Amino acid sequence: MNERETSIALAGNANVGKSVLFNQLTGLTQTIGNWPGKTVERAEGVLRFKGYVMRVVDLPGIYSLSTYSIEEEVSREYIANEKPDLVINVLDASVLERNLFFTLQLIELGQPLIVALNQTDLAKKKGIGIDPKKLEEALGIPVIPMVATKGIGISELLDRVVEVVEGRIESRPAGIRYGKEIEDAIVEVESLLDGVDSNYPRRWLAIKLLEGDEEISDRIRKINPTILRKVEEKTGKIERLHGEPASLIMISERYTAANKVTNACQKISTPQEVGWTERLEDLTVNQVWGYPIMAVTLASMLITIYVFGNFASDLLGSFLGGLKPTFEGLFGVGLLSQIAWDGVIQGVIAGVTIAIPYIVPFYILLAVLEDSGYLARIAFLMDSIMHKIGLHGKAFIPMILGYGCNVPACLGCRIMETEEERLLAAFVTTLIPCAARTVVILGVVGAFLGLPWALLLYAINLAVVFALGRIAFKMFVGKPVDLIMEMPSYRTPSWKVVAKQTWFRVKDFAYVAFPIIIAGSLALETLKLTGLLSVFADAMSPLIVGWLGLPAIAGIVLIFGVLRKELTLIMLAALAGTTNLALILSPTQMIVFTLVIMFYIPCVSTIAALVKEFGYRKASYITLFEIAFALLLGGITLRILTIRI
Repeated sequence: MNERETSIALAGNANVGKSVLFNQLTGLTQTIGNWPGKTVERAEGVLRFKGYVMRVVDLPGIYSLSTYSIEEEVSREYIANEKPDLVINVLDASVLERNLFFTLQLIELGQPLIVALNQTDLAKKKGIGIDPKKLEEALGIPVIPMVATKGIGISELLDRVVEVVEGRIESRPAGIRYGKEIEDAIVEVESLLDGVDSNYPRRWLAIKLLEGDEEISDRIRKINPTILRKVEEKTGKIERLHGEPASLIMISERYTAANKVTNACQKISTPQEVGWTERLEDLTVNQVWGYPIMAVTLASMLITIYVFGNFASDLLGSFLGGLKPTFEGLFGVGLLSQIAWDGVIQGVIAGVTIAIPYIVPFYILLAVLEDSGYLARIAFLMDSIMHKIGLHGKAFIPMILGYGCNVPACLGCRIMETEEERLLAAFVTTLIPCAARTVVILGVVGAFLGLPWALLLYAINLAVVFALGRIAFKMFVGKPVDLIMEMPSYRTPSWKVVAKQTWFRVKDFAYVAFPIIIAGSLALETLKLTGLLSVFADAMSPLIVGWLGLPAIAGIVLIFGVLRKELTLIMLAALAGTTNLALILSPTQMIVFTLVIMFYIPCVSTIAALVKEFGYRKASYITLFEIAFALLLGGITLRILTIRI
């Protein structure tokens, strides 16, 4: 029997468990990329169920189908232009009314729809009971209660998807009916749109024109400016009658409709006894206890990475390093054997023994913090501090992401309100030590000088980041606005979700980093065998040896470090022929080397992200400044440490 294909889009607000559902449905078949022409992440996956190959797209978490953000634009365009066979609208049962505001807009867009009523367990704890049948009747679309983190309701959801796709269940969405004046205006605008070719339903277009949607208005202006002038006349009439902007009137009516639907299917009872999650909720955002808890959490995270990384690195190093005699016994000790071992295998061994032991636990712990909801608490606590130092409160969110990878952190700066704030937040974010730089910090300073020195470097990094951020924001932005963000409820992390997130990130490292590591190791070995390595090292000697006080070969690895930061450590070990860096670097040199690595531009991927977001000129300014600043700071640090010694 031939399999049939169907396309499904997951849509919903942020923090409703949409990505968890996506992971449960698609497992290891996911591909992550960007939407064509956009820097918004696109996640796709495939599952097979009852003779169907279901292609699932996880749309960005949004709150409306306007185009106030790139995420909203991407979601709207995908649903309208790609026309998936079905849209699964994921709702958080514990905040049903707020989520229904988006559901009503999806209904107006006219695509086949199913509601996945997620987090029903959390709603129950809060004393919220929802009757799925009554919700189905009120909305006119199928509703499946579920708990995605536990896999509850997944099979029922897929059964309902098949039934809707095959037409065995008819979806008759109950669209919102606005007040008489607005409904009359919608009908009149619809008549004006006769003959206008569009992928959107005419009623939806009429509603958006009356709301003053800029993107839709621009499209209609290009087709027929007369239509837009007549729409503006009708909008003006509505606003004079109500004394408010038409967009606010329609938003108000949507919320009224959402409230009616909620009241029809929801009952509030006495919440369950206050548990540890509620107590933790209060404690972790407390202005007294929240900060020590945050400091202990982050410090514990670094200590765990350090302890595990050192143990695993030593274990792997002693095992893999002992393979060289076996290799030489099999392949001899000639030139080709030397190139193969020093240029390829040594690079792979260095990557496995130096990078992997620190990256894996970091990504596991980061996934735990994300899935538990604690990252949002850290951003909330840091908001007031960020304001005092001159940074925008929201900027701490991409800064947190920056400890994992600077590329998504740069893209995350879109949450800032203005172009200037986005640029300056991205600049500050690129100075945050990502997982690759964490490998260097813990693999050099932590491993050979001790964890307190590594923690001191993190503290210095934050001090410098905040100082530069304050200067930059005072010069170019001015007063930051308040932080407005949703605070997700605490939940026990799903180890299945944590494992998948960690696997995808580590897999990305392996696929991207190891080819670069091997190519870099081969390039270094070639330079060494041809004698060009000493030529380049001598040319850079005034800067590397004279100013930074480092060995001449460090200049070569700093250049290769623009590809990936952990490459500096791996290639330094490859050049030295040992992972015991204490044999080639003094304690002072270790600190200087690590400081330079911490502050100069993270990698080519980050530069590419900056170019995509802000253009070549601004990306070049940030890159050149950070390189110059890192070299200046390294030289100054050398002289300070030399004087103290």
